[in-house]
Amino acid sequence: MWTAQRRPRIFVTQPVSETALSRLRTAARVKVFADASRIIPKRTLLNEVRRADILFCLLHDKIDRAVVTANPQLRLIAAQSITPSNIDVATATERRIPVTVTAPITTEATADLNFGLMLAVARRVLEGDRTVRAGKFPGGQSAHLMGSYVWGKTIGLIGGGGLIGKAVARRAHGFSMRVLYWTPRRKPESEEREAGLTYISLHSPLNAQTRHQIGARELRLMKKTAFLINTARGAIVDEAALVRALQRKQIAGAGLDVFEHEPKVDKRLKAMANVVLTPHLGSATPEVREEMAKIVVDNILAFLEGRKLPNCVNPQVFAL
Repeated sequence: MWTAQRRPRIFVTQPVSETALSRLRTAARVKVFADASRIIPKRTLLNEVRRADILFCLLHDKIDRAVVTANPQLRLIAAQSITPSNIDVATATERRIPVTVTAPITTEATADLNFGLMLAVARRVLEGDRTVRAGKFPGGQSAHLMGSYVWGKTIGLIGGGGLIGKAVARRAHGFSMRVLYWTPRRKPESEEREAGLTYISLHSPLNAQTRHQIGARELRLMKKTAFLINTARGAIVDEAALVRALQRKQIAGAGLDVFEHEPKVDKRLKAMANVVLTPHLGSATPEVREEMAKIVVDNILAFLEGRKLPNCVNPQVFAL
């Protein structure tokens, strides 16, 4: 398939670990979209895919039918993502293109951010930061930026039986919080005791059934003192309903790392002082990103060497 004169061409949609790129360069010609501050434009992505044998893409890239079919010679889509939620896997399978992902290694980093958002929105940290930067200082006992306790409060974890939910629960116990969780199947009592969980029942991976799982009805059931924190997937929450609930003060605020229409963020959310927004930073630590990139490279090298792919989501392509 490839020779010393015709090395495989790999296109990477944003800068990743230099260690990972160095490993790739020993086996292939590698080109990287160099701007880490923005998602690669669709036209640029299409143009680069047309010249690539392998696409190394990131979670935020929309690898739709147009991208998958842009190059009849595309041989592999290797995603630096735990799930292929932004990849048209069906079309890739039709065209006998393997799709690989990474292992679920973002648990602790995402749980850290989840708790950070909770503290930031409850204690009005960003408002305080903006106040100081504006040259104002209301005083050490001023009532100007009164916040909310996190210590001793109740936290409800939708999908709390999963890895990230349980990691957040461990952090919550350090704040003496009462932890509730929802999942489709009750966890074993031993796990509940270990994590200190109270059973409710529900789970929310993003799929056709859970899109807009948190909508107007669910938001109305929340207390006016409640904060909504989302570090999972944006479309689990009906963003328009959330905006209305915040405008009407049905809930106290929100901390959002993910959005329904990423990379677009509703301008009304950006205008709200009681909302903390981060640009999908759940896995954004050097240690996690280094390990994720390593796994992607492991997948690519296994493919180039004709070995079994470690993290392939559509292995049936090899039987077609």
